[in-house]
Amino acid sequence: MKFIDKDNRPVIVQYKSDNDRPNGNHVLAIPIFHNQLLFTQHKIRGIEFPGGKVEQGEESRHAIERELYEETGGIAQDVHYIAQYEVSTQDRSMFKKDVYLINVERLETKKDYLETNGPLLYKHLNDIPHDEQSYLIQDDAILHCLERVIALGYYQE
Repeated sequence: MKFIDKDNRPVIVQYKSDNDRPNGNHVLAIPIFHNQLLFTQHKIRGIEFPGGKVEQGEESRHAIERELYEETGGIAQDVHYIAQYEVSTQDRSMFKKDVYLINVERLETKKDYLETNGPLLYKHLNDIPHDEQSYLIQDDAILHCLERVIALGYYQE
């Protein structure tokens, strides 16, 4: 699927499966805990799904489990590779984000959630006050990935 994002950049979304090899330089989790969507509250951007950059020498799957734990205290039970999207940037740098569905086993309370204020649970995106939403959960690529999670039967709204 191809479209132009709100910043007038071309975006390509490709649906993936666990048989595909992730190779993105960023990761995004769509985590589910107790039949609710698990979010984090970024200290600057607002409420969004956990994610971040893949560190040098790190595998994408390890990166998403690390980011999930750092930002929410979430411990992954099942991890499924569901999509990758690529954004063509103005400076031609590569921006590829691997997207994972994660069933979360448990949440550990942490003293520090790094750049976030920790975990938040919502049943629906519409339950999040609009003025508290990060621009990232309004992003069409991420919304398509959430639709994919629902279509695959991992989550029921």
